[in-house]
Amino acid sequence: MSSASPKLPAVWTQVIAGALLMLATLPGRTHGLGLITEPLLADLHLSRDTYAQINLWATLGGALVCLPVGAWLDRCGLKTGALVLLPALAFVVFGMSHLTVAATGLFVLILLSRAFGQGGMSVLSLAVAGRVFKNNSGAAAACYSVLLSVFFAIAFGVIGGLVRSSGWRVAWDSIGIALLLMLPVALVLRNGPAQADNDGGGENDLTLAQSARIPAFWAYCLGISAFAAISSATGLFNQALLGERGFDQKTYHHFLAASSLISLGGQMICGAGMRRLPIRYWLGGALIVQACALASYKLISTQTGLWTIATLMGLSGGVITVSFFAIWGSSFGKRHLGRIQGVAQTCTVLASALGPLLLERGARLLHGYANTLIVAAPFCVLLGLLVLILRPRPIS
Repeated sequence: MSSASPKLPAVWTQVIAGALLMLATLPGRTHGLGLITEPLLADLHLSRDTYAQINLWATLGGALVCLPVGAWLDRCGLKTGALVLLPALAFVVFGMSHLTVAATGLFVLILLSRAFGQGGMSVLSLAVAGRVFKNNSGAAAACYSVLLSVFFAIAFGVIGGLVRSSGWRVAWDSIGIALLLMLPVALVLRNGPAQADNDGGGENDLTLAQSARIPAFWAYCLGISAFAAISSATGLFNQALLGERGFDQKTYHHFLAASSLISLGGQMICGAGMRRLPIRYWLGGALIVQACALASYKLISTQTGLWTIATLMGLSGGVITVSFFAIWGSSFGKRHLGRIQGVAQTCTVLASALGPLLLERGARLLHGYANTLIVAAPFCVLLGLLVLILRPRPIS
């Protein structure tokens, strides 16, 4: 028996723990907040435009914690990180469920949920799972991706049901309790710093400055950022978007859960297809498929049309998600990958913050959410074509 064999159970323990910690980010993510957007706005007497502006600045502010949290995890270790972040996020969720002050209080709580959830907990999850990707990348990364899709799909269904049956405050209280019940996950985390030195890369790998001078780099950034903007916008206001087409709240929750599971198919197709075609072809094609889905929202009026769009959005979203993690190293090398991905992540955060506000303002100007998505579709087609046509400098 090889020396690596006894370590396999520990590998999968870390993968499962990492996936559970990513699930814990739900109340700080756009799609999580989207589950309660409509009842929350009605309860607090806020307009969607005001909420979109709150979300914009809260998302931008929350994103600022990503780099400090990474450095903090390097110093204190993963167990301490989980033991601090899980209760902190739970406290914020409990505070939000008992919120009575409207705009100012909501901004502070969403800012903190973005910081602890989308920011801090995401960094922690990737650090936990990423430590076992280095030597077990194929199976471990695939398992992590599968678990994320399944966990989030289940959570969307359960929380959506609670929102419908008991209200958004009860649903949010339940999430806070669940976060506290996740604390034992911290006990299985490995000790030590969150990040290991990256000794990969070659002499011909590109620096950030060299990559930024290549048009393909910005085509990739803009293409993935367009997806981030659309995903955050439709995630936050999806119930209103589908309501505009005649669908009820229950259908919206089912749509969200199904899209999450369908995205798993896109991830698997892209992962297998990368052996046959370069990743940029998958990214470009996914952007064009997404454009088709956006243009079709105006036409849907039946369940068949709705699930067709859910399939297109889910598959394209899964492919684009895999592309975000894979395209930079394969196109520009690994020696300076952290800095390159940092710029790309900044672009996506800015886009995801702006997306809901742009959708809401567009709906007011164009008299409907679906009309706004039709306008966005040609831009996705253009970016998809640029991704397909522009080639990065090959890494030798």
